[in-house]
Amino acid sequence: MSVQIVRRHFNVDEYYRMAAAGVFSEDDRVELIEGEIVEKNPIGSRHAACVVRLTKLLERLAGDHAIVWVQNPMQISDYSEPLPDVALLKPRDDFYAQANPQPSDVLLIIEVADSSVEYDNIKIPLYAQAGIPEVWLVNLPEGTIEIYTQPSNDSYKETRYMKRGESLASETIPGVIIDADSVLG
Repeated sequence: MSVQIVRRHFNVDEYYRMAAAGVFSEDDRVELIEGEIVEKNPIGSRHAACVVRLTKLLERLAGDHAIVWVQNPMQISDYSEPLPDVALLKPRDDFYAQANPQPSDVLLIIEVADSSVEYDNIKIPLYAQAGIPEVWLVNLPEGTIEIYTQPSNDSYKETRYMKRGESLASETIPGVIIDADSVLG
């Protein structure tokens, strides 16, 4: 006799009701991915330093053209609300105080991977499904930056790989040109 395991998937509203009921606290490092509550890996010093470098660079380069959204939630479907390391959002006067950003608000998502490359590769197809126009995966162990553009279904039509000594330009935000070395450290 085989046993069938049935998983219960949660939507974003249920996820927030659980948080309000104290199932997990605001300090817990969890995100909702395809209806499952996923605990995020602890952030190491290389990962944290890279996020800080990106934040400083992008705030300067994007200026008033985008809001730099750091490790904050964004609802990309009824069943997924990831916390990307960095996102650039369309400017809004309320800075998204009324509601978390939706896919149509997102210009660019950047995920930094030190020990989480496999997990971040799970999220990239979700970003494509949501129509996020551009995603960067900073792969610290490999010393590369993967750039995904042209979302189609659950993948991106174009993938480029940048390495040290090269510079990358955002396709969605004019003037955002970054040396890979300044990101990789």
